[in-house]
Amino acid sequence: MSSNIQRQDQSPPPLDEGYWSALLHEGEFAASMPDDAPVEDDAFDEPIISHIITTDNQAGSTDEDWKQIEQIMQFDEVIELSVMGYNRGGLLVEWQSLHGFVPASQLTSFPTTASSTLRRNALVDMVGTKLKLRVIELNQEQNRLILSERAAQVEAGERAGILQRLQRGDNVSGTITNLCDFGAFVDLGGLEGLIHISELSWGRVGHPTDLLERGQEVYVHVLEIEREAGRIALSLKRLHPDPWVTVNERYQIGQIVKGTITNVVDFGAFACIEEGLEGLIHVSELAEGHFLHPRNVVSEGQEVSAKVLNIDSRARRLGLSLRLSS
Repeated sequence: MSSNIQRQDQSPPPLDEGYWSALLHEGEFAASMPDDAPVEDDAFDEPIISHIITTDNQAGSTDEDWKQIEQIMQFDEVIELSVMGYNRGGLLVEWQSLHGFVPASQLTSFPTTASSTLRRNALVDMVGTKLKLRVIELNQEQNRLILSERAAQVEAGERAGILQRLQRGDNVSGTITNLCDFGAFVDLGGLEGLIHISELSWGRVGHPTDLLERGQEVYVHVLEIEREAGRIALSLKRLHPDPWVTVNERYQIGQIVKGTITNVVDFGAFACIEEGLEGLIHVSELAEGHFLHPRNVVSEGQEVSAKVLNIDSRARRLGLSLRLSS
C-alpha cells in the first residue's frame, strides 16, 4: 500500500454486475497447480466453482482488511499481489485475509486465441508470479473483490477522469477486451464500456464473435453514460447511417439485386444485399417444385441474384425471391 495517500476520491464507480457474471459463468478453479500439471481441454470446459470469490473463501477475512482495501480503491492505488491459482475466467490472488479475482480480459498480455489449451497454459504460467493491480470492484456483503492489471497501467484518477470527460455523442477509440452472448466490452483507457449486441450492426448479428475479436482496436460511439453506476453504453452501428431509413429511396419492388446468403432456416433463407440490410427469401420463393429443405437450394456464403418483392422500412423487412429473379 502506498504511504502517501491522496485525500481525494479518485476511484470510478464499480462496473455493471452483468459483466462479472459473463466472465465467471464457466471454467474450473484450480489453486496452486504444479508447473507440470497436465493440460486438457475437457477439464478447462467444466462449469466454474463460482464461490472462489463470493462465498466461504472470505470466511477468514476481517473488517479491517475490507476497510483498508476500500481505501486503496478509493484513492486509486496500485498494489502488487501474488497469483495463487486460476480458473477459465482468470486468476485468483490474495491480499491480507482477502481473496480477489483478476478476469482474464483484465490481463495485459493474455492471448486472444480461441484455443482453450493455450489460454489455460497462459494462466498456469502466471501462478506464482506477481502482478501490479488496481481494485475495480469491491463489495464486502457479496465477498467480492475484483482487480485489473489493465487498470493499473494508467495514472491514478485517469479512469475517473475518463468517466467525467466522456459525453453522450462522443466518438472514441478503444480495444475489445471481452466478448459474450450479450455484447462486447471495450477498454477506453483503464475503464470499460459495453457494446450491446443490438448496437453492433444495423443488420442481424448471431454472436459478437461474428464481427469482433479480442484485442481488436475499434472506434465507437458513446450512447449513454451513467456516472454514478460507472456504466458506459457504446455503439458501433451508430457510426454509420441506418440503411433502413433510406431503403425506399434506393430499392424498388421488382428490382433485381445481388446478395449473399447469411442464414438458412426451415422457412427460407436470409440474404444480405448491403451492410446492415438483409432480406428474407421465403421457402416458397426459393425455387420451383418440391425440395426437402431450403439447404437443398442455397447455403451460407452463396452469392445470389434476387427480385425485390416487398419493402417495409418501418418494420425493417425486405422480401426477396430467387424463383422470380431469372
